[in-house]
Amino acid sequence: EEGAFRLFDDNPTVGSSCLEKTHPPPHCSEISVSEVSRDVNYTLEPVDVGGLTLLKGRVNTRDVFALSNSDLVPGKYEGGLKLWECSLDLIAALNSEIHEGILSFTGKRVLELGCGHGLPGIFACLKGSAAVHFQDFNAEVLRCLTIRNVTHNVETNSQRSASSNRDLETRFFSGDWGDIDRILFPANSNESDGRYDIILMSETVYSISSLPNLFKLIKKRLRKSGGVVYMAAKKYYFGVGGGTRQFISMVEEDGDFCCSLIAEITSGSSNIREVWKVRHK
Repeated sequence: EEGAFRLFDDNPTVGSSCLEKTHPPPHCSEISVSEVSRDVNYTLEPVDVGGLTLLKGRVNTRDVFALSNSDLVPGKYEGGLKLWECSLDLIAALNSEIHEGILSFTGKRVLELGCGHGLPGIFACLKGSAAVHFQDFNAEVLRCLTIRNVTHNVETNSQRSASSNRDLETRFFSGDWGDIDRILFPANSNESDGRYDIILMSETVYSISSLPNLFKLIKKRLRKSGGVVYMAAKKYYFGVGGGTRQFISMVEEDGDFCCSLIAEITSGSSNIREVWKVRHK
């Protein structure tokens, strides 16, 4: 669902009413591909990102959550059915890093946090990753949208390319960042099994209250040797207090990571969008 959400608009008066009520976080769980929902109308359409065409689904928020398209309810539904513009900024930045010889997904373990449509993670799938795991707050988003997006893109790529990655592992996890670590890193696996080479996230830093759990999760799951986080988000989220600078300040105060701004997108009339790279010192 696109275009109707107003929580992240540039109007600073918008969004405060959305934060008045909160709900307990949902149960954390791994969602299997067999759990994909076929009961919700899903329309497939192409998205062009700098000459790269990906496929995305469109589903109606009312059909999935019984909410109007303008509703975002903290603790209940966190906007995963909308295609947020920063996810496309992130893909463009990743593509640029690849072309410049800075980044390679080949053989890497990748985690996309707050995935929604999952397009950055799908991009990682198509660029040779060994494993791509998708996390979203809502299991419904994964069942109704993400899994279907991943399946369509990977299958389409397999049909087009004889060299497609047929050994790719994809997994899907739902739940809050404060609890999700216990299923991302099962008790019977060793420490190296639970770490990721690359963590991707877009539009995940809009709420100040969620930043500590997000950063704590990143610190636990990012591989210390060579691990990198790519984050795309707005510089400020008016009305809710978050933004890239709040998150980067938290990371820099921790002292174990270095941060670099690799892209800035602005039209001159709207909120500035940024893409940051974060890695261990």
